[in-house]
Amino acid sequence: MIKLLTKTTFFTLILSAVTLISKAQIGYDYAQYDVGFGGSINQVYGDAESVTATKAANVSFIFNQTPFVNYIVELQNGNLEGGDRQSKSGRYFKNGYTAILFRGQLQAGELFDYSNGGLMNVMKNFYLSTGFGYIFNNIQDKNINRTSNAVSATTGEPYITGGLNKSNELYIPARIGYEFKFFNQYNQPSFKIDIAYQFNMDLTDNMDGFTAGSSRDNMVQYSIGLKFALGDVVSYRKSIN
Repeated sequence: MIKLLTKTTFFTLILSAVTLISKAQIGYDYAQYDVGFGGSINQVYGDAESVTATKAANVSFIFNQTPFVNYIVELQNGNLEGGDRQSKSGRYFKNGYTAILFRGQLQAGELFDYSNGGLMNVMKNFYLSTGFGYIFNNIQDKNINRTSNAVSATTGEPYITGGLNKSNELYIPARIGYEFKFFNQYNQPSFKIDIAYQFNMDLTDNMDGFTAGSSRDNMVQYSIGLKFALGDVVSYRKSIN
């Protein structure tokens, strides 16, 4: 009888401890991986005289080292466009591009205490991100005009802007954004909405297909994305929500 009572007491204590630990972890757990889908509005600031807004779509895979330190691999596909055939330079292009990006992302919640709620709890989801990208430019002959509407005073011939229709090049993304986290019944972030502004600095000069002037091309993106948690659940050092 004493042995039975001892065993019952022992198992009750173990069960209570497990329950206490489980409850203590509510709000601390998160999925180590996300898959994301999104879109962006793109603008290229290059050698064409005018800027046109175009669209792109993306899919991404995210490794969450913590809820606020993330590593992203992203695949983009879309168009870049700009210029006007009737402008003085005559420069016009439409680039059907594909790009792959690798970014590290640091959210403010990793750096300060937000446990008292209020403004800090709102600020915790702001982030900065950078890394590198590789873009595959693909401009068809019908989608670019290199011949200007102005002629040389010496030769009487129109000016021609050189460049490449097809090229591959590196660029550096610099991104600022905010991640809205939505929690499931276990207080784990299971769904996220990401809005961001991203500035991409081309390391060469062929996003628009033109090589002119001393400055390189730059691309600006306004993005929105949806992320879905998947994979193993791990614990953070403090409550996420």
